[in-house]
Amino acid sequence: MDISKHFSPESTEKKWYDHWKTRGYFKSEPDDREPFSILIPPPNVTGVLHMGHMLNNTIQDVLIRRARNQGKNACWVPGTDHASIATEAKVVRWLRDEKGLSKGELGREEFLKYAWEWTDKYGGIILNQLQRLGASADWDRTVFTMDDKRSDHVIQAFVDLYRSDKLYRGLRMVNWDPEAQTVLSNEEVLYAEENGKLYHVKYPVEGESEYLVIATTRPETIMADTAVAVNPKDERYSHLEGKRVLVPIANRSVPIIFDEYVDMEFGTGALKITPAHDPNDYEIGLSHELEVVDMFNPNASVNINGGPLEGLDRFDARERMTELLQENGYLIKIEDHTHKVGRSERTNSVVEPRLSKQWYVNMQELVKPALDGVLEKDVMFFPENMINTYKHWMTNIKDWCISRQLWWGHRIPAWYYEDKVFVALTAEEALDIAKRELGRPDIQVHDLRQDEDVLDTWFSSWLWPISVFNGFRHEREMEYYYPTSVLVTGWDIIFLWVARMIIAGYEWRGEKPFQHVYFTGMVRDKQRRKMSKSLGNSPDALKLIDEYGADGVRFGMLSCSPAGGDLLFDESLCEQGRNFSNKIWNAMRLVKGWEAKNMPADASETVAVDWMRSKISNTIEELDKLMGQYRISEAMIRLYSLIWNDFCSWYLEIIKPSRGEKICQDILDETFQFFEDLMILLHPFMPFITEEIWHQIKQREDGEDCIIAPVPTKGSYSRDSIQLMDDLRTLVTRVREVRNKYGISFSESLDIQIEGEGDQISAGFSDGHCLILEKFAKVTPLKTTSEHPNGWMCFLSGNHKYFVNAGKYIDLDSERSRLIKEKEQAQGFLNAVDRKLSNKKFVDNAPLEVVERERKKLADGKERLRIISESLVELEKMA
Repeated sequence: MDISKHFSPESTEKKWYDHWKTRGYFKSEPDDREPFSILIPPPNVTGVLHMGHMLNNTIQDVLIRRARNQGKNACWVPGTDHASIATEAKVVRWLRDEKGLSKGELGREEFLKYAWEWTDKYGGIILNQLQRLGASADWDRTVFTMDDKRSDHVIQAFVDLYRSDKLYRGLRMVNWDPEAQTVLSNEEVLYAEENGKLYHVKYPVEGESEYLVIATTRPETIMADTAVAVNPKDERYSHLEGKRVLVPIANRSVPIIFDEYVDMEFGTGALKITPAHDPNDYEIGLSHELEVVDMFNPNASVNINGGPLEGLDRFDARERMTELLQENGYLIKIEDHTHKVGRSERTNSVVEPRLSKQWYVNMQELVKPALDGVLEKDVMFFPENMINTYKHWMTNIKDWCISRQLWWGHRIPAWYYEDKVFVALTAEEALDIAKRELGRPDIQVHDLRQDEDVLDTWFSSWLWPISVFNGFRHEREMEYYYPTSVLVTGWDIIFLWVARMIIAGYEWRGEKPFQHVYFTGMVRDKQRRKMSKSLGNSPDALKLIDEYGADGVRFGMLSCSPAGGDLLFDESLCEQGRNFSNKIWNAMRLVKGWEAKNMPADASETVAVDWMRSKISNTIEELDKLMGQYRISEAMIRLYSLIWNDFCSWYLEIIKPSRGEKICQDILDETFQFFEDLMILLHPFMPFITEEIWHQIKQREDGEDCIIAPVPTKGSYSRDSIQLMDDLRTLVTRVREVRNKYGISFSESLDIQIEGEGDQISAGFSDGHCLILEKFAKVTPLKTTSEHPNGWMCFLSGNHKYFVNAGKYIDLDSERSRLIKEKEQAQGFLNAVDRKLSNKKFVDNAPLEVVERERKKLADGKERLRIISESLVELEKMA
């Protein structure tokens, strides 16, 4: 078989992805195997692939492919989220720009027809893009949060909560997005420090010559003031009890009230109270029974209650109000002021506090099982420190506002007759309830009016682990796949999504929704800035795949992604991944080019095979531990080191036959087996290169693919074999350092001896090790000596002293300085260990193995100091 000189991702990736799909490897149905299930965090239907998606889905694919190789029934369910606010905004823009239509002109039913048309045309692009990355999801299971089954679950959940008194409708102060013209939950508001102004305004005391000065950041809301508040402990204002002030410009009389909420240290200690436009003012207004004056329309323009400001946008109104206050002598001064401003997560519009009747979930009734489930490790978090964040939010949880003033989404299943509300699964069921409760058999469906609002997008997302398996209607898949194995998600939606899914799981199933949660960090650039379009620091994900191949990009993402930590993305890491693919490819071409014959293996080949077998088994053991802790980046780097440094750069170089010679057939067979094992281990991380090489190694039977090959099991292995080879590699490095330092050509063979008695080599090296040393260090056969050969230089490797006949090349002064420095360092190390062992408290309280480890350090350190001291003595003899 002709093998291309270069690995070609562009021709390989589509070939194997199509093959995997055709063979049905991604599909999953319940059977007698152990299930391993993952649900994709559903990207917005409006979305396109970005770096965050790349990281999250690469990790999920690693986990699902590894489970598949382990023989588990791997089920990865893909899907998209209808994203009410984002999608409706895109559809409105599309209708305006391309069709010249407006939402208001169309009406609800026509608008929704266009919304579905847009979703069918543009939605789900991101799922196709994920296939370029190699995502091995069960695409036949693809779901959408607004498809029929998922919608059925959402409506059922709303009705269940209402009928169990865990859901209610109430008049509350809400977060209002004036651009999207909908309410937002607290978690959908992003707060940040912004530069603003603080306006100091005079409020005349009615019937008196004095006035109060208040400080406000929002002078435009003065027209809606219904009181001025001071702290009852503030002696400056005690004489004003029972008095009233006149609202500037409005000239309306409002009371001076006393309330402990007022901060005496802020501004003048006097606070304007605007119950309709500030959540704290609203609570104060309730306790003092104040009038509520709403001066804003839904789009944040001023209504008739704003008097001279009517018709202006709220920010224009601020400028006009400032002018009016100035003109009428009410404005004392304006100061620069930095304060927190809340903006909509979706539109970036400044959020407006607004009094509105909305639907709420009573979270206090639901939270306890979900909090206990995490604290008691029924649901395990990785990294574990996320538990503290989760606990803080859950113990301070607020009721969840779930209604949204939109058309795209799940319409609230509540119907009204006059002032009565009836919650039901269908209009017909609501009609039956209304007839029964009202005693009105004559009422018809058209007499009922359905709630105009839709549900918060997250109200469908919190049911995701249940709804994807149709859990409210069928038990078979729920019993098999639920709880799912692991959720992979960003820490930034721990409240919006993770906590709520756990709450829903315990509420409807009495069980956790997933066993583990692995929190990824944020993808940032090398300067630690969050990647965003506005900064221009977010590379095009698909272009990266075109440039470096999917395997290269997967490697690049994972190699800089510490467990739970932010990913500092550097495109050069993708290049490193591409180079890794080429390294493996060239290694395969090298081995495939060898000719073999039946002959005995030499001692170096036998040692190399034993070592490589132990090294792979040891790595399998380490991988199991690392993957069990979701230290995925470390696991991949460990494999990278095993394949590049150990297998390619060391093992293959040891067994490589000389030009024109053949290799022992048994050694070649072992080498191909190693190659196969390494490709299976690497497959979850870099699936395309591994599948291609798997098939290049030898002819395969139909269906004998790397994607389903059983993962190699850890065999018994020798730690001594691994340590001896490590010692040998260190020795080779030290000899090469001597050559480089003194300019000794590699063509010149060096005599080498090791300090010891008799013929036994104290380092434990076998004949095979010695043959490797001769080949890689270009030295004569290693011998022992009890004395320092005259004129030879010495060096340390490990705890052993070696001599090479390089005296004629040595700069004695430089060598003396080096040894003196090494002696000082060795003495300092010894002193530190000695101090620790002289500490009775440490020796008595530390674990025995720790104390023994320190004692071994002391013994090794003393031996190292002896060798250095003797080397100095011998050096002086050469002078």
